[in-house]
Amino acid sequence: MLTDTAIRNAKPRDKFYKVSDSGGLYLLVKSTGKYWRMDYRFVGKRKTLAIGVYPAVSLVAARKKRDEARELLAKDIDPSLTKAINKQIVRTAAENTFKAYSGPSFQDSKLRWYPAKKGAGNDGSKAKEFYG
Repeated sequence: MLTDTAIRNAKPRDKFYKVSDSGGLYLLVKSTGKYWRMDYRFVGKRKTLAIGVYPAVSLVAARKKRDEARELLAKDIDPSLTKAINKQIVRTAAENTFKAYSGPSFQDSKLRWYPAKKGAGNDGSKAKEFYG
């Protein structure tokens, strides 16, 4: 099993390499950084789940995510597909704000509702007639 000290001491080489933990979890060490990955089999195919980047994702957090992925596998659910669906849900929710659905803004509508020329009803005379 990996330790935090072993992870910190893992230095990049000419080619990337793996430092194994347990349950399919490993640290992929590249010249660009250290990446948590998990190998698993789903429906007879070998797949890899990207868990995160070290040190943003600690050893404890990576193990927790590995355990969550193994629970999904026990229920015959693909963790990579679940992650992709959740990512799409978050992206869609961020795009579906009120502003996206509100249509034209008030400023756009104001230009159509109120004439721009003085004396063409923009001086408040209509409001004075209505409100007294």
